[in-house]
Amino acid sequence: MENTIDLNLTEQWDKTFAKSDKVEHRKVTFPNRYGITLAADLYAPKGAAGRLAAIAVCGPFGAVKEQAAGLYAQTMAERGFLTLAFDPSFTGESGGTPRYMASPDINTEDFMAAVDFLSVQDSVDPEKIGIIGICGWGGMALNTAALDTRVKATAAMTMYDMARVNAKGYFDAEDSADARYAKKQALNAQRIADFKAGTYALGGGVVDPLPEDAPFFVKDYYAYYKTPRGYHPRSLNSNGGWNVTGCMSFLNQPILQYSNEIRSAVLIVHGEKAHSCYFSRDAYAAMVKDNPWSGNKELLIIPGAVHTDLYDGGGKDAIPFDKLTDFFRAALGA
Repeated sequence: MENTIDLNLTEQWDKTFAKSDKVEHRKVTFPNRYGITLAADLYAPKGAAGRLAAIAVCGPFGAVKEQAAGLYAQTMAERGFLTLAFDPSFTGESGGTPRYMASPDINTEDFMAAVDFLSVQDSVDPEKIGIIGICGWGGMALNTAALDTRVKATAAMTMYDMARVNAKGYFDAEDSADARYAKKQALNAQRIADFKAGTYALGGGVVDPLPEDAPFFVKDYYAYYKTPRGYHPRSLNSNGGWNVTGCMSFLNQPILQYSNEIRSAVLIVHGEKAHSCYFSRDAYAAMVKDNPWSGNKELLIIPGAVHTDLYDGGGKDAIPFDKLTDFFRAALGA
């Protein structure tokens, strides 16, 4: 299968984290089922031989592979896995037009396309493939695990359920037919405006400058996306954000409908102090409810950690890489 388009990939190291001397790194591309070519960074342990267990990594929602996903991928490669950090469709260096759109279907497919790619690599054992999803891609990772039987282990880190937050608002504060109707009216009015303009209006990334009265979670995002800690010129959240209509389909196409049928191993990790922790607690409860394969599911709460601490450690080593390593080694037989 050939790629649908040639992508213009940046070859220099432009990550928000330092390059490791313990891994080999190269850029790769692969197509998804909709013909969109995805761009990715492939990390392999130096000197590794034979077929390795592999992990595909994506997220956070609105980020690029040069940020948290790449950090996770490089670190797990240091620990013996072949890893792939990719940009989702319509974002970063990946293909897909119009830009800055999200889709519960296509973005789940992006993870599955990453599994396609890994499955045919000579250096990968196709029976030992896992995925890591961060923030909004934590939800996509669980959605993928419910659909893709090739995925043997899934870690969802500081997870967002993008369908729930779009349809119900933060903390379900907008969970009413009237509130959803108002959102739909605004979004459909924006569609007309975009059609007339011949372009898609951006919704804006993380607010900048930061208002003094901004909620804590906005300050948390600012501290990552708008400072040298995590800023990247291709990151939506660091710059202009998603299109205003970019997440419209999440309003009535919920994900995670069959999460309680996931048979493979799942680890859900969240910070105790994260504004988003309720997504993981509720997703875990729904996943194990009436699930005869609940014995290989786990919810891990990191004491004192906020949402973005699980992006890059937050300066306090909040990402439990030892736990992730043990989890994937056990679940993948690596």
